[in-house]
Amino acid sequence: VDDVPARSAEEKADPEQAVIAVNGELLNWRRYTWVMLNKPAGYLSATEDGRGATVLDLLPQDLQRQGLFPVGRLDKDTEGLLLLTNEGGLAHDLLSPRHHVDKEYYVEVAGRLTEADCRAFAQGLSLGDGLECKSAELRLLEDGSRAHVTLREGKFHQVKRMFQAVGKEVIYLKRLRMGTLILDENLGIGEYRPLTKEELEKL
Repeated sequence: VDDVPARSAEEKADPEQAVIAVNGELLNWRRYTWVMLNKPAGYLSATEDGRGATVLDLLPQDLQRQGLFPVGRLDKDTEGLLLLTNEGGLAHDLLSPRHHVDKEYYVEVAGRLTEADCRAFAQGLSLGDGLECKSAELRLLEDGSRAHVTLREGKFHQVKRMFQAVGKEVIYLKRLRMGTLILDENLGIGEYRPLTKEELEKL
């Protein structure tokens, strides 16, 4: 413990502050586990579901046993950044509307997006079922059928429904960012890694 041999099982140490090694190998212990997953299409953002495979099925058994749950949801056919954790407090803060956590997506639509669509997103959209969506940023990419969209809400199928409201059908959707956390471009589809200390501090 901190380069001093432990001489009794009764010694106390804070594993998040002390440097602890066993037989020369560092022990990396955290009270909570945070995992970044590059979610593939076809998996449900749930801990268990009788209708099909969940995102937890992509993790090894040792992580599955830690009581992880998805922070928010991605639709079954949506790809990209999904956080999994067993820390309820911070997860709640990230999802709370009052904390205004931006979520950024890459989207491909059938047809061409216009500057009028950008203005409609910026003003806030009223959907057919009465849902009022707050202002969102829509940034068009070169060919007009692709864009980045950033919003601070996360209602059911919201991104797809917002595009439907301006007459566009979403054919591909991928979440790139959640707050300060950006999807690691080195993670392949279905791959995961623990969050770094720096990423957690920013969250």
